[in-house]
Amino acid sequence: MKKFNIRKVLDGLTAASSSSSSPAAQVGAAKENDAVPETLQSEHFQLCKTVRHGFPYQPSSMAFDPVQKILAVGTQNGALRLFGRAGVECFCQHESGAAVIQLQFLINEGALVSALADDSIHLWNLRQKIPAILHSLKFNRERITYCHLPFQSKWLYIGTERGNIHIVNVESFTLSGYVIMWNKAIELSTKTHPGPVVHISDNPMDEGKLLIGFECGVVVLWDLKSKKADYRYNYDEAIHSVAWHHEGKQFVCSHSDGTLTMWNIRTPAKPAQIITPHGKQPKDGKKPEPCKPILKVEYKSTRAGDSFMVLSGGLSYDTVGRRACLTVMHGKSTAVLEMDFPIVDFLTLCETPYPNDFQEPYAVVVLLERDLVVIDLGQIGYPIFENPYPLSIHESPVTCCEYFADCPAELIPALYSVGSRQKRQGYSKKDWPVSGGNWGQGTQSYPEIIITGHADGSVKFWDASALMLQVLYKLKTAKVFERARGKEEKANTDIVDEDPFAIQTLCWCPESRMLCVAGVSAHVIVYRFSKQETTAEVQLLEVRMQCDLSDVESPDTAGDQTPTRHSPVNESPQEAEPPAVASTQSAAGGNNSNSSADGPRDNIPCLQVRSSPLKQSPGYQVELLVQLVWVSGEPPQQITSLAINSSYGLVVFGNSNGLAVVDYLQKTLLLNLGTSQLYSPSEPSQRQPCSPRKTRQPSGVLCDSTDGPSAAEERCKSPNSGSTSPCNSDDDRKAKFIEKARMSRKISSCNEQKPNPELHSIPSRKRFYYTHSGTSTTTRKSVRLAFPPANSDHNMNSKDNSFSRSRSSSVTSIDRESRDAVCAFCFCETFPRKSTDGTTSPCMLVGTTQGSVILVALSLPHGDDQRLLQPIGISSCGTVARLKGGILTMALLDASGSLLSASHEPWYDPNSSDEEKEKEKSRWRRPASPPSWQEGQDSQFAVLCSEKQAKVLAMPSQTRVYKHNITESSFVLRADVVCMAGTNCIACFCANGHIMTLSLPSLRPLVDVNYLPLTDMRIARTFCFSNLGQALYLTSPTEVQRITYSQETCDNLQEMLSELFTPVETPEAPNRGFFKGLFGGGAQSLDREDLFGETASGKASRSLAQHIPGPGNMEGMKGAASGVVGDLARARIALDERGQKLGELEERTAAMMASADSFSKHAHDMMLKYKDKKWYQL
Repeated sequence: MKKFNIRKVLDGLTAASSSSSSPAAQVGAAKENDAVPETLQSEHFQLCKTVRHGFPYQPSSMAFDPVQKILAVGTQNGALRLFGRAGVECFCQHESGAAVIQLQFLINEGALVSALADDSIHLWNLRQKIPAILHSLKFNRERITYCHLPFQSKWLYIGTERGNIHIVNVESFTLSGYVIMWNKAIELSTKTHPGPVVHISDNPMDEGKLLIGFECGVVVLWDLKSKKADYRYNYDEAIHSVAWHHEGKQFVCSHSDGTLTMWNIRTPAKPAQIITPHGKQPKDGKKPEPCKPILKVEYKSTRAGDSFMVLSGGLSYDTVGRRACLTVMHGKSTAVLEMDFPIVDFLTLCETPYPNDFQEPYAVVVLLERDLVVIDLGQIGYPIFENPYPLSIHESPVTCCEYFADCPAELIPALYSVGSRQKRQGYSKKDWPVSGGNWGQGTQSYPEIIITGHADGSVKFWDASALMLQVLYKLKTAKVFERARGKEEKANTDIVDEDPFAIQTLCWCPESRMLCVAGVSAHVIVYRFSKQETTAEVQLLEVRMQCDLSDVESPDTAGDQTPTRHSPVNESPQEAEPPAVASTQSAAGGNNSNSSADGPRDNIPCLQVRSSPLKQSPGYQVELLVQLVWVSGEPPQQITSLAINSSYGLVVFGNSNGLAVVDYLQKTLLLNLGTSQLYSPSEPSQRQPCSPRKTRQPSGVLCDSTDGPSAAEERCKSPNSGSTSPCNSDDDRKAKFIEKARMSRKISSCNEQKPNPELHSIPSRKRFYYTHSGTSTTTRKSVRLAFPPANSDHNMNSKDNSFSRSRSSSVTSIDRESRDAVCAFCFCETFPRKSTDGTTSPCMLVGTTQGSVILVALSLPHGDDQRLLQPIGISSCGTVARLKGGILTMALLDASGSLLSASHEPWYDPNSSDEEKEKEKSRWRRPASPPSWQEGQDSQFAVLCSEKQAKVLAMPSQTRVYKHNITESSFVLRADVVCMAGTNCIACFCANGHIMTLSLPSLRPLVDVNYLPLTDMRIARTFCFSNLGQALYLTSPTEVQRITYSQETCDNLQEMLSELFTPVETPEAPNRGFFKGLFGGGAQSLDREDLFGETASGKASRSLAQHIPGPGNMEGMKGAASGVVGDLARARIALDERGQKLGELEERTAAMMASADSFSKHAHDMMLKYKDKKWYQL
């Protein structure tokens, strides 16, 4: 354990920056906080990806291993996702990033062949927990269009765009000299090229016959031994797919005109049957009207019944706007199953892997563009299976997410109990058919929860323990509001055009289970967790937040305006029905003489709350709804920061206008102030002057918009609606991207909306209006405010008297142009001033976008009985520190460096009986205050981190003891104080892709890794850290990537990951039967080695394809399975097989001995019979 002396704070880490405090104070602080132990070292950190959850983004292909029960999905960006049983997932990535056009399993071999759009094929080893490529083959002269790998064969058929077929040995990944040329496959009289190869398959009953389908409509049955075509089948329409009947006597083709043609292999002249599944049959016997192409068809047989024919596409052209359908034809019945999204691919799951046996289909896996559906073919109505994978993350676009590791153990069962009631009904009763693989054997057992906020206003809780992901509970916040039934009824008071219920940010207290969410329509909802159902009206609180006069700079009155400060009496919240309601209604009716026919909107919220009582199921239930209202035609600014404290019963939120503190227990507004009013009078102005307003609004005291429409549009968009992902190293594009990321974090007002003359307030609900710029007839003494009087000598519009900070060249001009907005909060118990009575008290740290940290003291009533009766006192203690860039996170440490968490109350059910409530309330506690402060000593550290730097202050002296400049060329997007290896550190993610950690309290750099060379906006908005070295971000609109920066987790990752391949014995081949074996019927085998080997076919052209060897061949791959459990299982199976073979050998030996004895006996009897006879007597 290494100890760091605070006397050495001005070493190389902080030499570039000068201290803001005096040298005497610095030395004093060093004496007081000498020898703070720090145990974290660089060796404790290592960055690596762990697992990826969610639906594969932009899927393109799919394959299934019927023996291992593993499903593989390829995507358009070269990714592979492999799925087994619930909790068994794996992610792989091709380096080229080319689209995966086809996947082929080596069934029950633990290997997978992938064909990419860049004309390369790869062999993946699935016998290890992290699959790796063993071989690659890159074609140089031909484009790959189709691949086929027969069951239990090592020869892979590859069709190309030129119509040729090449053969690859999958063991060595070398090309065979055997090539099927297109001009030999088609008839010599054909003058046109047949087009690319769209299908290859061997006859199920004769491996020596290969069926080749060309795009033009020609199908060829090729004899591999004689190297010539046996039959050719011609049809006028293009072919999309071909499927065999298991007896090998018939096959079916799907065509571009929506028809299916059934062919007998020995009658190539015309199809045996032509079917148009969705075509209208004319009465006059003419050809049916053409339909949309049938993209794929599968033909599966059963022993006891009619065959199944499954197809996608083929709908009539008159079904405009109809969703994609999957058609299941079974006997005379036809079922059309509508899908929510377009179909990418589908596979029919069968009981046997052998193509020459009755297939016995039991399910159909349908891969959609944004979903994965499995249909049960064995039940009436074809119900779907309940999907156990976390593929619904993108059900609505993710707008924010939070990660909580090491949560209370009872949280996950509680959330699961209420979430299990939300599950849909009508699923298949059978088990999920994709059931391969085994779970990991890791020791990581602490509970983890991920919370995602979505564009439709929903909030989802996920169980993320043990590298798995499972949805626990879904909360729909939009239920609180009235929904417009049509476009004509949509209120134009919305400040966003789409997704008005989208979640902007959220705050959750795991211990008390209190949840607070902020939406893009400037509303905040406080939720309590309850296990009982309730029905009640929504408690509504409306807040009127607006800028000060000093925030508006008009060119014509730039030198005449003076700041307006309000006395503490007028700062008190008011409860009354304000006259603004009537004036708004009259303005809407066009009777306001001072406005236009529409009139400026005033005191109108963006969303209309439900007027009827709200029935709320067990789970999270609304405690209080807070809405910001329009102010004299100006829309409310979106909420940018949010915090809740269950011990104090307070919710605080801020935006570009200021902050508001709400007591959700008393349902009152405690504080509503502009940011400038939080500063002490000794600080003339802590904000840079705003740019002048271009057009003056009628009110004269409205907020101006410093960000352009592009920033407003970007702010209102969800992270999934369009990401900016630079793909080169161009400095200009990178600078623009970083600038865009910074602008997305700043506050901007949306474009002005047109007023709605038909919008009226709800008369049945009593509204509470609060404002910090007016008075009312009725007052409530619910808060005591103690702010210093304003200094009228300081004009906020005067640049001479405004506070000016030295700014480095790396700080962009946006800092100088934007208002000082509230961007971070931290509830804590600390010393409110530099010299106190020796005790800590409840406080709140407020961080702004200009880098100021302001301390606000809270005075809570003594005793729980007085909490609901007495007011809460709030007083500003002035600025504690200033940093470069906006404040991201703040925290407090004790004298030993341990984190001082915010106080909280234990959870209790608000709808329980009074006795249970009293019992729970008696358990309420607040954490004991730290030891009393002694004169001349500092007993706390305040950790402050901004977009540019981090500082540590000694409390209560507020002396800076450590400082570290995190970045100069970029800025920090996310920073969190996290627990790691029993101690604390700051984890930072920068816009340039670097992930860094700093020790506490010395801010010593521990790790700096360039994880993402160039970030996109989605990652920038969703990246979050958690305790114990965990982090995550949204890597695509549908996928969540989890990473770890802990060395311990990286060391144990192999044990924690799931295992895809498990030793399973291959099913026995179908019995040929006595007569088929006697007369030569049944499946005919083929020695492909004699045909395709180098001895018979020679070597392929070296210029055709380039072989990229891997770490091992098939023999090495089969022995490369990891884990002692797998080795023991394989050894056990090998011993069983050896014992079985020895038993069979013993039986055959005994039979041979009995046969020999019988023969010997008969021979001896024959000898005795003819022993004494002469030759002529025989």
